[in-house]
Amino acid sequence: MPRSQVVLAWLVSRGWRPIVGVSTLEQLDSALASAALELTEDELALLRAEPL
Repeated sequence: MPRSQVVLAWLVSRGWRPIVGVSTLEQLDSALASAALELTEDELALLRAEPL
């Protein structure tokens, strides 16, 4: 899955509703797909982890 989808899914999981700008239909499709993406607790924990 693209990083952009992970970022948007993470924002949505935190209760945010980001406004996205797109230039192509493919970008729109990707942004919409991220809204349906649900990150697991393990994935969310990895995103919260401190860098090494």
